[in-house]
Amino acid sequence: MPRLTEAELAATIDHAILKPELTRAEVDADLDVAARWGVFSVCVRPSDIAHAVARLAGTGVAVGTVIGFPHGTTSTATKVAEVRQALEDGAVELDMVVNIGFLRSGMDDAVVDDIRAVVAAASGHVVKVILETSLLDEEQIARGSRLTEAGGAAFVKTSTGFAGGGATVPHVRLMRESVGADVQVKASGGVRSLDTALAMIEAGATRLGTSASATILGELRAIEAGEGPTGAQDASSY
Repeated sequence: MPRLTEAELAATIDHAILKPELTRAEVDADLDVAARWGVFSVCVRPSDIAHAVARLAGTGVAVGTVIGFPHGTTSTATKVAEVRQALEDGAVELDMVVNIGFLRSGMDDAVVDDIRAVVAAASGHVVKVILETSLLDEEQIARGSRLTEAGGAAFVKTSTGFAGGGATVPHVRLMRESVGADVQVKASGGVRSLDTALAMIEAGATRLGTSASATILGELRAIEAGEGPTGAQDASSY
């Protein structure tokens, strides 16, 4: 694939600030990292949305949040209420967790209805559907991707990062192959290095969820400056 500049790679990143134990000071430090590196967005805990919007005002970094996180088992009505509150607080993108048990049970209509309700409540804002691929087999991942498309979401996403597994290249490729061109793929969970980030993009991801934005973009900056670590792969090969 063509070489990515630092700005182009930053434009694929949703900087994750989701750990439950983070203090306000730690959240602020991460928000400042996002602003400093010019990533596309932050994905913050629902209770941090309004604060993040205020702190990032004027930086060009969008604020997103999570819905039904991290298990996806809240009722559809609860997810819809979360969406409405998130939008009121200033979020512009929403990463919802699919009802994983419903998906594994083959309850496809219920899965689609859940997604459609969230998409409708989002009123045109971007919705990404998290499948939690580490808990699914390949058939379930492919079917979940198709159900995401049927539900009208903009993205299908691999993982929350809280289920003991994250994105893999084969799963990203499978998700890309399972949906049409209008649905994008987000790789999230375990994306902590430049090589991993670029591998996910090469497999078909157009957005990356990571808390390692500074590391990833710093590696690319060093390579572009001719200061990359010994043995680092030339970014021009991507």
